[in-house]
Amino acid sequence: MPSLFDPIQLGAIQSPNRILMAPLTRGRADKQAVPTDIMVDYYTQRASAGLIISEATGISREGLGWPFAPGLWTDAQVEAWKPVPASVHAAGGRIIAQLWHMGRQVHSSVIGGQPVSSSATATAGEAHTYEGKQAFETARPLTLDEIPRLLEDYALATKNALAAGFDGVQVHSANGYLLDQFLRDNANFRDDRYGGSVENRIRLMREVVERVASVAGADRTSIRLSPNGESQGVNDSNPQPLFVAAAKALDEIGIAFLELREPGPEGTFGRTDVPKLSPAIRQVFNGPLVLNSDYTTVDAAQAAIDRGVADAVSFGRPFIANPDLPARLRSGAPLAESEMRTWYSRGPEGYIDFPALETAAA
Repeated sequence: MPSLFDPIQLGAIQSPNRILMAPLTRGRADKQAVPTDIMVDYYTQRASAGLIISEATGISREGLGWPFAPGLWTDAQVEAWKPVPASVHAAGGRIIAQLWHMGRQVHSSVIGGQPVSSSATATAGEAHTYEGKQAFETARPLTLDEIPRLLEDYALATKNALAAGFDGVQVHSANGYLLDQFLRDNANFRDDRYGGSVENRIRLMREVVERVASVAGADRTSIRLSPNGESQGVNDSNPQPLFVAAAKALDEIGIAFLELREPGPEGTFGRTDVPKLSPAIRQVFNGPLVLNSDYTTVDAAQAAIDRGVADAVSFGRPFIANPDLPARLRSGAPLAESEMRTWYSRGPEGYIDFPALETAAA
């Protein structure tokens, strides 16, 4: 069996190890979703990851409701992103952009209009806004004649990601966001070709990935799914046939890799008793399979690879306080801890002020 520290081919991208950096929302862009200079340092510090998957990045104002998150739909955003991949590449790293449409998980005060979703539903709880937390609003269903426009939004964001220098893209289809709202039956009540049957509910996901792959190439296209358990109010009554069908469709497209966020009963965030579906998905998806959620040790990650269910593991929160995480995992050094209060704050504290192992030791 390969080691966590062995190289792996992820489509067109040669990764020197199997320790990927998972997408992590950090809120350091400006109000126009334009990346800021501090983000160059942040990503460059983490260039030793086998592959960096960027923080979730909006494909449009309609789809981006998280305060101070970055986008990829304007020229100004593209120009501001360019130093990030350039610096990561100069440091020997690889980085792809995660493309994000939040669907109903936004507030009109941020996006300037009513949220959209698969159906007229609302998430329980409150949305993050520039004016503090506000109750989620009922979304309106996307109409059939809006779907081509949505696909073009994904295509433009993909084109812009490549123009900014990213090595590829990942479609965010997990965690209760727009594509997940179409996939799962407690949020999708449509009676057209995008609702009802499993085949219909995976249709938009497949069309988005096909459109993105037509721009970036399938070998530079990946996707993230969250197949087991509730996520931000989105769930499914029978997830296995749904996500096995989704994985089979993705395999037919020939994407670079599939990432699965799979929390368990002991998870820090999104814990669930719903069995993990990666073994079933492994039977129909023949490309590299990347597992994510609450991996913090070499032993746990290596065990997933040894079982043959994973080809690589993406680490999330450990990368916040450990910019040189692969070196720390290889050496067995203790991991530093981050503080939640700085995860989404605006400045360098808790963002670029964590020292690498050698500096910390000195």
